[in-house]
Amino acid sequence: MARPIKETPVITGKDAKRFADKMANLKPESKEEKEAAKKVFEKFKAIASFAL
Repeated sequence: MARPIKETPVITGKDAKRFADKMANLKPESKEEKEAAKKVFEKFKAIASFAL
């Protein structure tokens, strides 16, 4: 039987401020990063097999 999922902890203080700042100032991914991620995804998709 599966264990229950715990609640997500709430961040406070300096961690919360740092998180909010990072979310407000997201940098876009470069074209090279997108292509590398897509290449890895395609590689894993090719070897994945799911038995349903």
